[in-house]
Amino acid sequence: MKRKPFTTTIKEDAHKEIKKLAIDLDRSVNHLLEEAIGWLLKNYEKKPKK
Repeated sequence: MKRKPFTTTIKEDAHKEIKKLAIDLDRSVNHLLEEAIGWLLKNYEKKPKK
């Protein structure tokens, strides 16, 4: 799938924690952020009306 740059800012403590988590899990920060975004989009997807 084609990729697109995405830039934002986050709180400094959150940045440190995500970097530590990435090291602990042996994954990139980008991978963890994409996983989190995927979860967020799935969590908020519209549910069909009954």
